[in-house]
Parts: sequence; C-alpha cells; structure tokens
Amino acid sequence: MDKHKLKTVRRKRRKTGIRKRVIGTPERPRLTVFRSLNHIYAQIIDDLDGKTIASASTVKAGSGGNIAAATEVGKQIAKQAKDVGVSKVSFDRNGFRYHGRVKALADAAREGGLGL
Repeated sequence: MDKHKLKTVRRKRRKTGIRKRVIGTPERPRLTVFRSLNHIYAQIIDDLDGKTIASASTVKAGSGGNIAAATEVGKQIAKQAKDVGVSKVSFDRNGFRYHGRVKALADAAREGGLGL
C-alpha cells in the first residue's frame, strides 16, 4: 500500500473511534477541525439537527496553513460561536494528532471564550 494512502486509512480509523464518543448537541455542539496541506478549516456542528452553526477557514482569511493562520481561525470561530450564543463545544480533532496547527486552533478558541 502507498505510504500516503496508508496515512489516510489510519486517520480515518482514528476518526471513526473519536466520532463514536463525540456527539454535537444543541447545548454543546461539536467543533470539528480539518487540516489540509495548504489550509485549515473549523466548523461548529449540531449533529442532532444536522446543521452547521458556524465555520471559519484560512481560505476565507486569505492566509496560508501555518500555526499563525490556525490561531486566527480559532479566534474567528470563537467569535462566531459567541455571536450565535454558543459557549461550550465538544472538540473533534477529526483523526489528526493534537499538536501543531490543531492544538493552536484549539488554544485560540479557548482564549476566545469557548469552553472545550
């Protein structure tokens, strides 16, 4: 199996394990993160209604996919959540390891006032 395909398969397996435990409710929606090579994306999702409450990404900000950009996305998602009335979320790292850009986004969201 190709090295990159193996990496994707492993991430999907970790993602499945995480999603068994993390569920977004109206009181505590799910903050999910997706990290690509060039960008990072964050969404706050209510799984029971199947609706996205807020979203932010480096594509909208026009910045790259580095740690500083991930910090900005974390601040943006926290601000949008506050505007909608969400103060606590369940963090879904989506199979990615909790370090680097994913950790920077989570820390910035905490600093913005979201309870993870």
